[in-house]
Amino acid sequence: MSAFDQGVPRIGASLNPHVSEPKNLETKSVPAAHDVREALDDFLGAFEDFKQANDERLGQIERKLTADVVTEDKVERINRALDRQKKTVDDLALAFARPELGGEARVALDPAKREHKRAFDTYVRKGETHELRVLEAKALAAQSDPDGGYLVPAETERMIDRIVSQASPIRAIAGVRQIGAASYKKPFTTSGFASGWVGESESRLETTGGKLSEIEFPAMELYAMPAATSTLLDDAAVNIDQWLAEEVQTAFAEQEGTAFVTGDGIRRPRGFLSYPRVADASAVHGKIGYVATGVAGAFPTSNPSDILIDLIYTLKAGYRANARFVMNRATQSAIRKFKDVDGNYLWQPGIAAGTPPTLLNYPVTESEDMPSITTDAVAMAFGDFKRGYLIVDRLGVRVLRDPYSSKPYVLFYTTKRVGGGVQNFEALKFLKFGTA
Repeated sequence: MSAFDQGVPRIGASLNPHVSEPKNLETKSVPAAHDVREALDDFLGAFEDFKQANDERLGQIERKLTADVVTEDKVERINRALDRQKKTVDDLALAFARPELGGEARVALDPAKREHKRAFDTYVRKGETHELRVLEAKALAAQSDPDGGYLVPAETERMIDRIVSQASPIRAIAGVRQIGAASYKKPFTTSGFASGWVGESESRLETTGGKLSEIEFPAMELYAMPAATSTLLDDAAVNIDQWLAEEVQTAFAEQEGTAFVTGDGIRRPRGFLSYPRVADASAVHGKIGYVATGVAGAFPTSNPSDILIDLIYTLKAGYRANARFVMNRATQSAIRKFKDVDGNYLWQPGIAAGTPPTLLNYPVTESEDMPSITTDAVAMAFGDFKRGYLIVDRLGVRVLRDPYSSKPYVLFYTTKRVGGGVQNFEALKFLKFGTA
């Protein structure tokens, strides 16, 4: 099923004539540094409240083998508030760090890029293609025509990629490679070259050669179709590059984030959860190993954190240095209550805005596309994602202007090509909430 068959939501001004005008991004407020610090202080204060409430709950369990309903409810309310406050901190930090596409950055462009930027602006605002077509013909830009669309300026493309990488959790932690072809092929050895020890004067036996195979990562087409009115396009105060980047980033980030986790590889990237899974002792290339909790749909009742340590040490030492946990918000809320034998909480908040929380001193990436804790669900992943999962981006984001299909709106059919898949099966491990 293609993206069109799935009905990917259009963003910006929709086809509904009652939808309001897209916002002018030049007047969009940017949070100040003190706003980010205040939000972080509120989050850290809420975590201290959570620890006190949870300690009270654990004390009641030790004394009476059960906790009061009021205390349980208090812990859960603070836990939910922590999730909301963390999202606020992350959103403010992201907005504060967002780059501007005007002023000094624009002046710094070389003449060729400045000329392309001006021609693209004219195309988006007025639909004039002659100058842009000539420039892209000079640059030998393949598939740049009225049917295939025109390449966005390099600065706009970088902003789209930067915002998507910040908004898409898996893109932010995976390996990323830019390609100029339709796919990327990576060779790997299925069996190593033979070797051995010999004495100085002993004869050397002929060694057997290694066997090579390859993994292919095709780049699939991802699209978004923001819309604008002529009034918006005629407004010289509106930064068109920034408007377009802001409009498409949400659609791109949401679609990518889901595909990198659960995508089936058919007209979209293949997500790491779509590969075959086996008990870690039987893990081989092409299959990702998992550790089972031993309890259907739950952590073990006694010493639940031990299974997390088991998961960490299924990973080889070379991958553990840059490893991290990936889970959704609900799973993270459950783990937030765990303590070690000394009474220290295993989950700790990030010490600065924009830094991830940690679990057993490993960073935690929150992805809502990960499944929640249910029977036999793989609700947690752990590993070195930069070495384990590869995202391939074909260079170039294209825009096709369509002023006819939905008058009086002007549609901007924006496409990029992206692929993804597991490149190193040893670098990733799963935690399965089941008996085996």
